[in-house]
Amino acid sequence: MSAGADGVVAGDEEAGVTARLDLFRYLTADLGAEYRAIMTLFTSTLLADLSASEVSDGLAARGTVLSVDDVTTRCEQLERWGNLVRGIRDARVATVQDYVRSRARYQASKLGVRVHREAEALLAAGDGAREVARELLGATAETLDRIVARMTAASDARPVNAEALSGDVTTVFNNQRLFSDSVRDFYAYVNTVLTRYDLAGEEYQQFKRLLLDYIDLLTADVARHAPVVARRFAALEPLLDDVLAAMAELPTLADGNAERLPGRTREDWENVRGWYTGADGRSGPETLRLAADQALGQLLANTKRMLASAGTGVSRRGDLLKLASWFDAADPDQAHALYAAAFGTYPARHLLGGPEEPDPRDGATTSWWAATPVEVPMSLRERGDRGARGRTSSVPDPVAAGGWDEGTEGATQLRGARPAEPDAAQEEERPASPARRRVMMAGAALAVVLVAVGGVLGAGALRGEPEVEPTATAGNGIPIPEQVPSPVDLAGTRDGATVTFTWGVPEELEGEEGVTFTWQRTEPGADPQVHPAEEPQAVVEEAPGQVCLSVKVRLPNGTTSSQAAQSCVP
Repeated sequence: MSAGADGVVAGDEEAGVTARLDLFRYLTADLGAEYRAIMTLFTSTLLADLSASEVSDGLAARGTVLSVDDVTTRCEQLERWGNLVRGIRDARVATVQDYVRSRARYQASKLGVRVHREAEALLAAGDGAREVARELLGATAETLDRIVARMTAASDARPVNAEALSGDVTTVFNNQRLFSDSVRDFYAYVNTVLTRYDLAGEEYQQFKRLLLDYIDLLTADVARHAPVVARRFAALEPLLDDVLAAMAELPTLADGNAERLPGRTREDWENVRGWYTGADGRSGPETLRLAADQALGQLLANTKRMLASAGTGVSRRGDLLKLASWFDAADPDQAHALYAAAFGTYPARHLLGGPEEPDPRDGATTSWWAATPVEVPMSLRERGDRGARGRTSSVPDPVAAGGWDEGTEGATQLRGARPAEPDAAQEEERPASPARRRVMMAGAALAVVLVAVGGVLGAGALRGEPEVEPTATAGNGIPIPEQVPSPVDLAGTRDGATVTFTWGVPEELEGEEGVTFTWQRTEPGADPQVHPAEEPQAVVEEAPGQVCLSVKVRLPNGTTSSQAAQSCVP
């Protein structure tokens, strides 16, 4: 076959699939209830051939009132979807108008009948668990015994009863299909319940009994009957060709496109036998055992969750159902207000906070979509954690760092600057703690420094010297500039999964003692912990992706750079 012919065949197959999918459209159409009522009328009897007026009368008798014109429109649409076909029966009418109306008669198509039957069965099905037809396993073994007995007893003088044999074969395959469908539906229900995180209370107790009792019973029946059925299939294998030949003598449909009953081909028998023996992979009994183990394991996981002290502890299912009932009873305006109150979806409002706004163009009427983005800390953005990470810098004691001594002149001035000493009775009632003594010394030391600085400035002014602004110093004499500079020449190099960063000391602080550094990673998803560094170097290990580093200078008094130096290595 040529490529063009293959394309035509593929296009025809796709068109056929699309046409069959149209058979389901009436179920979800805008007038789905009316379409379903019409299809129910057509499928309620055999060989129904109805006109629009007859359909209208039949619907009225069932409680659905539709005019003849509306019924005609609905039937024409169902015909386009393939659910109905035109009838050809001649109608006996009294007037020309009745003839025009009855000229268009409709019948339900074969696929339309099947789709409607399955749809109505699905709509009528309950939400609970479906019982498994486990008793059919034993019945299947007995039916296979009868088939083997019939074929073994057959001879030329006494041929096999083909009608009875055909009935036994159909029973075997119908039993297998019903059992398989009920097992799938049961475990589908089990799976929907197991995936619920809010399973608790009486509902959990009922489901636990269902799993522990019913699944155990089902597993035991499968373990008892499945090997027996498999042995019966093995015994029937040498006789299978004779079974198929005997059933082939029965009258059947001559149409090549007709759907045959199951069990009339060797392929059907191999598929059923493979379910028990696992010829094409995992067998059906093994699949059922694994499903039971998985269900029981999930039940234990839910039990541990409910018993764990770190779990949620309380199911919110009742609250959510209550909220759903409020939505169901609310009108549109109340529903909008309830939704906003329940989920916090209020209208966007950008309130102008004052002159410290980073961009004065962001006013009260500016949408959040167009406003300047707000900086969100990485810990809050990545982990939802507002807590500070890393070590907290200690606050240095400037008095202790200055090295005050009781024998110095400053100490003498300190004693002179102290207030009057309390009497002995007051001193006994309130003994001085070390923290209180440090506070007193710090205040006195500050007074002495101010007096000394004032004296120097005053002496310089008397001599006519220009005024010199005092310079603050760190604890070890390092001058503290107005802004601590950032490190210089920050750069990184990669060696496999290890990245090494180096930087330089700012020119203002070169040669000073006590200068250290702090660094932290800033790429998305990295741990933002701040690390101290004595040397201008940082090594990041096990970092196969991009690494970004932020480095600051730290003075002995704890002051750090106002702006960090940053660099990234891909």
